[in-house]
Amino acid sequence: MNTKQKTALVTGGGSGLGYAIASKFVERGIHTIILGRSMEKLTTACEHFGELCNYEQYDLAELDGIPDMAATIIEKHGPIDILVNNAGIHQKKSLFDVSHQDFLKVIEINQVSVLSLSREIARHMAEHKSGAILNISSMASQYGIPYVIAYTSTKSAIEGMTRAMAVELSPLGIRVNCIAPGFIETDMSRKALDNDPERKNKVLSRTPLGRLGKPEDVADAAYYLCSEQAGYITGVVLPVDGGNSIGF
Repeated sequence: MNTKQKTALVTGGGSGLGYAIASKFVERGIHTIILGRSMEKLTTACEHFGELCNYEQYDLAELDGIPDMAATIIEKHGPIDILVNNAGIHQKKSLFDVSHQDFLKVIEINQVSVLSLSREIARHMAEHKSGAILNISSMASQYGIPYVIAYTSTKSAIEGMTRAMAVELSPLGIRVNCIAPGFIETDMSRKALDNDPERKNKVLSRTPLGRLGKPEDVADAAYYLCSEQAGYITGVVLPVDGGNSIGF
């Protein structure tokens, strides 16, 4: 096993799934940089994770600044071995109420920023002929869910981007994979489901394991896909959903 300490960059690492993934990486001895908008969340997370964690404050909506931001992080912390594109925003609106401005806002954060950051980090990974990029999709991309047209569209795009990036980057030593979480207990999903009891009951009734997932379930899968144990896996979209996507 390669004993060189790896460095990971996790976007949205101050809360939710990003926090759980960062926690797992630190637990496994990976130097982890968490990126996010909220200084309070970032500093609190870093204090909890300890000396193996650093943070960088950045709003991924600032698309033009992503190349300079990525270069600064690499200059400051060294080469990035693992990139987890986790940051994203949700939007619940009827199709008839979604303006093109609403739609574009979600696309910019959930889709375009992933392209931009992956492109910049992959440039440096290619120099070392090594790296792992993990994108976070959603089971919303697998089947139709009402009132989340913008979110669903971006997550479907992420899965297509994963396959295209894997084909282009894998020959350069960079593996690209994706996790499609089902209904996981995070602040965002809890708020959405608790305000919609009918939807919550439907979710649980069609999930064979009969419960919502935990952020740690996604973190375990993320660690595996970014580890050397998954060295021959690239271009996959792995559901972590308790069987929801095949439930009846």
